[in-house]
Amino acid sequence: MLHATRLLTQEWSPALAKEASETFYLLPEWLELISRLYGYKLFPLGVCNEAGQLCGFLPLCLVQNRPGSQRLVAFPFSDYCPLLAERPEHARSLVDQALALAAEYKADCLELRCGPNQWLQAHSDFVISDLYVRWVLPLAGDAQAMWSQLRKPVQRQIRKATQLGVQVRLAERREEMLSYYQLHLRTRCKKHGLPAQPKRFFLELWDTFAASGRLRLWLAEYRGKPIAGMIFLVAGGLVRYAYGASHERYLPLAPNNLLMWQAIKQACDERFRALDLGRTACANQGLMEFKRRWGAEKLPLPYYYYPRQAGPVSTSEESRLYRWLTGCWRWLPLPISGPLGGFLYRYLG
Repeated sequence: MLHATRLLTQEWSPALAKEASETFYLLPEWLELISRLYGYKLFPLGVCNEAGQLCGFLPLCLVQNRPGSQRLVAFPFSDYCPLLAERPEHARSLVDQALALAAEYKADCLELRCGPNQWLQAHSDFVISDLYVRWVLPLAGDAQAMWSQLRKPVQRQIRKATQLGVQVRLAERREEMLSYYQLHLRTRCKKHGLPAQPKRFFLELWDTFAASGRLRLWLAEYRGKPIAGMIFLVAGGLVRYAYGASHERYLPLAPNNLLMWQAIKQACDERFRALDLGRTACANQGLMEFKRRWGAEKLPLPYYYYPRQAGPVSTSEESRLYRWLTGCWRWLPLPISGPLGGFLYRYLG
């Protein structure tokens, strides 16, 4: 006998426990942080077995696009949010609940960022989008073995950064997240032409996950000044590269290569099984090549939409609209684009 639940903290069934433990974007703390920070209504849809264990789970948030328009998303600001289900009937129950919610709240679209899922792919009512892929780097227990697998240009860049005096370390204080935020703001707005997350998001991310070791902020410094940073999120045996930023003036020093290498070395030393390098738009060939050079494996990352494809992440980076919007955003001064982006970001979920 199955029954539906909407509780965030419940025991997982043995069949799902491992995958759930390695999916950062299914952690209750993450789901609560995103829904609270951006003011989203949270629906943690679950299916329990007779023992009260979760045998199916799909978290959703109601995201406003603009006045009078909203989407139901699994899950906002999460690249990969798998629909976990022991059996097809569990998946069917969760999707039926999601569709009923979309109808109840008159959502324009149901968006599931679930990645490969046989049940969803066979569901003829969903539109499948293949704009993105996911890159995962299997880790060896020995960092030297990982070094030997790197392509020669990557090795040269790492050596170059070290020889030029770039120093890399793990952040230890909350205030250091503010240093990262300044780099992030500049990278998002000026390099990519995109709104940046509000400063509060990064501070709350630190407050929620840093003490437990689930968040790791690596900083690269040159002559005592932060010039680049990367944020990694940890769950189970998986480390996830989540955010990265750098000052364009110091890119010739190759700080990003040294940051990534130090993170890989530490992950190997701590016996993590893989480094997830995150979602990449297929149209972004430069970023695709950067991740390929580290030896990462390209994995499909389909998203599913009902009744139609809609929302910011469904827009191709090659489209005229995307290029026009990012071009306009780059022209805004940072004192304007920073606060404005922080205000608008909740609509991008």
